[in-house]
Amino acid sequence: MTRVPAYSPYAVAEHAVALLLALDRKIPRASNRVHDLNFSLNGLVGFDLHGKTAGQILRGFGMKVLAFDMVPSHDWAKEHGVIYTDAKTLAHESEAISLHTPLTPETYHIIRRETLELMKPGVILINVSRGALIDTKALIEGLKSGRIGGVGLDVYEEEEGVFFEDLSGQILHDDELARLLTFPNVLITAHQAFLTQEALAEIARVTVANLIAFATSQPFLPETSLSAQPKTQ
Repeated sequence: MTRVPAYSPYAVAEHAVALLLALDRKIPRASNRVHDLNFSLNGLVGFDLHGKTAGQILRGFGMKVLAFDMVPSHDWAKEHGVIYTDAKTLAHESEAISLHTPLTPETYHIIRRETLELMKPGVILINVSRGALIDTKALIEGLKSGRIGGVGLDVYEEEEGVFFEDLSGQILHDDELARLLTFPNVLITAHQAFLTQEALAEIARVTVANLIAFATSQPFLPETSLSAQPKTQ
């Protein structure tokens, strides 16, 4: 067994931005309406990203970018105009929050009822990392109360046995996932943020290189050789 600790930071970051833009401008709802020949604009008002605050890499949109990282990279942050802060400040000040962190005992359910209560009303929450970073029950309550303006998930807490499978002819037995799918302001993709030609090629390249290294008693490729950016939330 070998592992590929990083492959394409761009693939995952770009997917996070795609989810954010789609939710902000109500693209899923608008697309469904047009297919029903409903061309009304009622309920489709979004907000400009420019000038807003996000816990993500969105400087290109003119946003103020806050980041919380347990292992901060201050040189990287200075170079990219990112401001490190604590988790509570990030939650309280951001209009959009994106999760890019591994799942550890410290990050398990980092987004929970107490965290959600700190966030601005109407916040958009994106998760392209690990499903268990978010307490799904608390997320559903936040959506029902209207506190959360939109949720974009490429991962889900109980995705095993569901994601990567075609269940279109079956009954979905996961009640929480089924509930999430009923919200018009929730956009879910099936763990595909990594799925670009470049990322797949890098995964294959590093896997083969590490297999060769193992067979010849050489060290595995270091993570720093994989063009990985610091992980921020």
